[in-house]
Amino acid sequence: MSSPKIEKKSFSAPDETRPFVEKGKAEIITLNGVTFGRATFEPGWTWAKCVGPIAGTPSCQCAHLAYQVTGRMRIVMDDGSETVIEPGDVYSVPPGHHAEVLGDEPVVALDITGMGSYAQPT
Repeated sequence: MSSPKIEKKSFSAPDETRPFVEKGKAEIITLNGVTFGRATFEPGWTWAKCVGPIAGTPSCQCAHLAYQVTGRMRIVMDDGSETVIEPGDVYSVPPGHHAEVLGDEPVVALDITGMGSYAQPT
C-alpha cells in the first residue's frame, strides 16, 4: 500500500491561464481534485464587459469562496444587494452576481471554490 504524497504547485507555472475579454486573467491550479484560482482584475474591469461575453450568462453563475489580496471590488447580487470587498477580506458569494473593480489598483483574489468553470463558456 502506498503512502499519500505531498503535492505542490506554483502560480508561477499554473496548470492553465484563462484570459478575460480584457483587463485580466484567471490562473488555475488543481491539487488533489481541488481547483484554486488566482484572478487578476485590472482597473476598469467589470464582469459584464470582461467575463460575461465568455460565460454567456446574464450574471456570474459561479459561487466564490475567496481571499482578497489587493484592490477593491464591488459585488452586486441579482437582487440588488451589494458589498465592497477589500484587501484582507475572506468572502463567500453565491451564484447570481456582478462585480467591478473600484479605483486604480488591480484586484488580486485567491479563489478556492469558484474557478473550476470560471471564465469558460457555459
